[in-house]
Amino acid sequence: MTDRITLPESLPTTAVVRVSRASFDPGRFAEVDAASKKTALYIIPAVRRLPGLLRFYAGVSPKGSVVQVSVWDTEEHAAQLDTLKEMVVDGRRDMEAAGVTFTPIFNYPIDWTWTV
Repeated sequence: MTDRITLPESLPTTAVVRVSRASFDPGRFAEVDAASKKTALYIIPAVRRLPGLLRFYAGVSPKGSVVQVSVWDTEEHAAQLDTLKEMVVDGRRDMEAAGVTFTPIFNYPIDWTWTV
């Protein structure tokens, strides 16, 4: 599919979605949720300094899953998170200490959007 469908949300044609996922024992939900909120205190200011961020979402499910989804204007800007100390050193350390296991992170070109 090479054509893009564009609805009311206007994104650059170069925009990408970055998805980071992780899992943990659901019995440790409170600990992981607290660790996620702690990491937000230093990750949010660090990410805000980076060019190209359009949106950032993070969530912890009591069923044992963590996700961070961000939208960037380009692949290059999304790749900044791959080397951001607050993300790859500090955040990983704090989340792994709470029992979180990360899966590989992927960036996805946006083929189409839909807004309610």
